[in-house]
Amino acid sequence: MIKFLHLYILRYNGQHCYVTIMSLALSIKDLKKTYKSGTVALQGVDLEVKEGGFYALLGPNGAGKTTIIGTIVGLVNKTSGSVKVFGIDIDKDHDKAKTFIGIVPQEININIFENCLDIVVNQAGYYGIPRRAAIPRAEEVLEALGLFEKRNQPSQNLSGGMKRRLMIARALIHQPKFLILDEPTAGVDVELRRGMWEYLRSINKNGVTILLTTHYLEEAEQLCERASIINKGEIVAEGSIKDLVLGHPSGKLEEVFLELTRK
Repeated sequence: MIKFLHLYILRYNGQHCYVTIMSLALSIKDLKKTYKSGTVALQGVDLEVKEGGFYALLGPNGAGKTTIIGTIVGLVNKTSGSVKVFGIDIDKDHDKAKTFIGIVPQEININIFENCLDIVVNQAGYYGIPRRAAIPRAEEVLEALGLFEKRNQPSQNLSGGMKRRLMIARALIHQPKFLILDEPTAGVDVELRRGMWEYLRSINKNGVTILLTTHYLEEAEQLCERASIINKGEIVAEGSIKDLVLGHPSGKLEEVFLELTRK
């Protein structure tokens, strides 16, 4: 369920009222990253994702998307700026911030010799979840993702699309409030992709905030409420999907994306 912050104010007529402001799952301020090689990956990125939102981070290869994600989850050390997850500054309490996050990386990184159930259950152990509690939870999420019948098979027996879904199951085992998906449907056929869309919509509806990177712009249009377009380490557009395409002759996100990232 989406939570709200309530601010108490006084009307001019003397009557009291409340206004509501949606809290933030992710707040990034003036994020910069320059690698030792001298490559400038991020040039002062500002980004906010509201709690309960479904948000797309779009950009061409090398634009800075992976650097942003790596910084959020602690795999990349930022040069400067601030990153907060549900109000927790990752520099001050990164361990606590990580408990809110589930990450599905772009590269498939599962043990091909482990069976599916153990992959998910062992991930739960990293978050201190006892095995007796993790097993039924893992079975539940595997069933939701259409992998229950494969639970005792080694992951090497899965198709590429099934491996993607297994990685989502692994990311959700500790019931994170914020799910980061980096190209989750890359190489997945249309039927499986749409099945994954439905599942992602359902967990978002149940309160999980989702940050999605994808090269399938149709995917962003179908799933996301808001988006940022990043190019050469800078956010070049931000807003609702509707507003991003509003006024463009094509009325298509793909054309807006191409126009902004060719500059």
